[in-house]
Amino acid sequence: MLFDSGVGGLTVLAELRKLLPDAPVIYAADLAGLPYGTKSEAEIAARVAGLLGRMSERYEPRLVCIACNTASTIALGMVRDVLEIPIVGTVPAIKPAAAMTHTGVIGLLGTEATIRQAYVDNLEAEFANGKTLLRHAAPGLVAAAEAKLRGAPVPPATIDAAVAGLREQPKGSEIDTVVLACTHFPLLEDELAEAFGPEVRFVDGAQGIARRIANLTEGQEFSREQPDFAVTTGPLETLVELGNAFSALGIDGLKQF
Repeated sequence: MLFDSGVGGLTVLAELRKLLPDAPVIYAADLAGLPYGTKSEAEIAARVAGLLGRMSERYEPRLVCIACNTASTIALGMVRDVLEIPIVGTVPAIKPAAAMTHTGVIGLLGTEATIRQAYVDNLEAEFANGKTLLRHAAPGLVAAAEAKLRGAPVPPATIDAAVAGLREQPKGSEIDTVVLACTHFPLLEDELAEAFGPEVRFVDGAQGIARRIANLTEGQEFSREQPDFAVTTGPLETLVELGNAFSALGIDGLKQF
């Protein structure tokens, strides 16, 4: 089961399909709780742990992936305490970014809740020691990504504000690598790439998450008792509006949780 506040987890599902095309998937979108980035840590931890507890009782998944940086950096430990199945989290891809950068200056775009976490501080200390990590909260990109999947235009001002939030910091002009620390943000990589310019490369955690899931399920047999489906905590109509995006990744059933 892949869990996200919205549909950013589809970027993870796309990579998972490449490695495990036969794996049955339930996608859970907590659209009633979107966005997570503006909520307090206590709210996020309680909501995510509670929802995943109830969803696991109902659907009995063999593994849960929290395909959301905000939820993972805050609630991963609590969820692992609650559930007795493997839990794969999503954390900002600071380690690969540190290996990629040539200038030593890395940008990180995330939600407000993600960029302030000690979890991110620890990743920076462990993997980007001696480098400069500039962080910027870009919550507007979440709504822009969701809108893009519905076929709506992406507001250029939203992209420009995210770029300026990094570029206008000291050493911002030297950024050559940007961590997309929200699973929604890779949906906007084309728009961000155009705004940042050709010298900037992007990195996110989707491929690494897919590899981790493949590793944890190695040797297991996959079979489908029913077609793959998605559930939402919010209005079903909101999920239906995104039906084409789900169908493109092999999920045609859309349900209310």
